[in-house]
Amino acid sequence: MPRIMIVPLLFGCLLFTAPAKADEIGSGESAPGRQEQALTALQHDNALLSRQVADLETIPSINADTLALKSCRRLKEIAADVKTQRQSMADCESFVSWMTANLSGYSRYIQAGSVAAGFAKVLPIPYAGQASLLTKFIAQGVLSLNAASVSISRYLATSRDFVARVDALDHAAPAVKAKEIADISRLADQQLRRDMNDARAKLKSASELSSSTLSFLESLNHYVGSTDEYWSRTKSFVTRKDADQKEKGSLSQSIQNLKNRAGSFNARLKNFEKTTEKDESLIASLRVYDELIRDLTVKHASLNSPAPGTP
Repeated sequence: MPRIMIVPLLFGCLLFTAPAKADEIGSGESAPGRQEQALTALQHDNALLSRQVADLETIPSINADTLALKSCRRLKEIAADVKTQRQSMADCESFVSWMTANLSGYSRYIQAGSVAAGFAKVLPIPYAGQASLLTKFIAQGVLSLNAASVSISRYLATSRDFVARVDALDHAAPAVKAKEIADISRLADQQLRRDMNDARAKLKSASELSSSTLSFLESLNHYVGSTDEYWSRTKSFVTRKDADQKEKGSLSQSIQNLKNRAGSFNARLKNFEKTTEKDESLIASLRVYDELIRDLTVKHASLNSPAPGTP
């Protein structure tokens, strides 16, 4: 607390207590003696107060430069996470593209199971026997994957800009560094966080889509492993020139490929979600630091500006 604020406050309190201390002195003493003792007590208290003020002035205080340094450290911590996310995002993008290309291939099994109404009802298909709704499931799945692809591209672009600007802080001139830290902090809060969360949501939808598709294909594979009814009733949809046994092998291979790639994708998605949650807190602290820096800057300018009427 500034010296100019503490001294008058405590000195005023001492003035109010002075009469009480004077009254405590024996009534037999002369008035000049009581006044001298009261003055001595005041001088002692004032000396003590001066030492306390000096001690307070030695306590480090937080200023705009200190907060800017803290913001810079937070930015570098977020940038380290983003670099890791960007490496994983390339694999996620590859899975989304692969899933998009293969979803239409899986649709023939779904459509075949749908038209085989006599036994499709025993399969865990959301709309068993309703071919039009199953077709919509495939179409909506493609739309979902396309949205995930767009979201990934947007996040990669934003994160590339963010990382480049954070890395450049080490070479920035002191005169522009504080402003650049503030600008990057706002970029993280207003754009990076939004694109990061959007990518997480879209990738989560892609994960749920792959899980639903895998569940159906595994159930279908289990069913056809115990009977040839599926193949005999849907041959025109799934076999073409291939033999039934080859088609069964193709279904099993499709399931295994989807299981392997979805497992790897989900593991990367889980790590992405963890770092996103962590970076949410770090970005929130950047917002607080930025607000405090603005307040301190305004107060500093106000204290150093000349009083009205001062030449």
